[in-house]
Amino acid sequence: MDRRAFTLSLGALAAVGGGAYLMTQKDGALPGITPAMAADGDVTPAADIVMGDPDAPVTVIEYASYTCPHCANFHVDSGARLKAEYVDTGKVKFIHREVYFDRYGLWAGMIARCGGDIRYYGMNDLIYRGQRDWIGSGDPDEVLENLKALGRTAGMSNDQMEACLNDRAMAESMVAAYQQNAAADEINATPTLVIDGEKHSNMSYDDLKAIIDAKLGM
Repeated sequence: MDRRAFTLSLGALAAVGGGAYLMTQKDGALPGITPAMAADGDVTPAADIVMGDPDAPVTVIEYASYTCPHCANFHVDSGARLKAEYVDTGKVKFIHREVYFDRYGLWAGMIARCGGDIRYYGMNDLIYRGQRDWIGSGDPDEVLENLKALGRTAGMSNDQMEACLNDRAMAESMVAAYQQNAAADEINATPTLVIDGEKHSNMSYDDLKAIIDAKLGM
């Protein structure tokens, strides 16, 4: 599981190349996050984007970072199987909540949300499956261009994405949502799953399936 550390507040957001926003980053254990950190004036936390039937009997929330290799592995394997077996069949409502360890994860989240709710999970898939490629050498300009290339694959224009990356209000609302939700659920590593209110560390798909089946009474 990814336990990279960072120091993050809404005031830490600063403009960089292309108008996108960054946050500070340090090494070590993930520090505690309190609900007070999410309060910054009139910032409204970004709403969850739901995949699946909103009235499904079981809710699975995944806290994950777009730059976390373990999260990408979960998405490609367990996440895909969860979608096919439980989400697409109406048994599970799935919510992906972004964790920001670095500016690249935030940029990826801004591109993912840029096409609106209807494109979010499609972009999610492209970002996780292409993680190594869009991160590339780690050069900021290269990362931005690679993320925009993924966005174009999903039908977004350069102007549309540039507007999203320049949208400070959106960045602040996303960070506020992260801080508020991660504090409430006491998240300290990624990926972390919250299944009907119960927190679980990363696990095999068989273990995840067993938990969900028990809740479904199967």
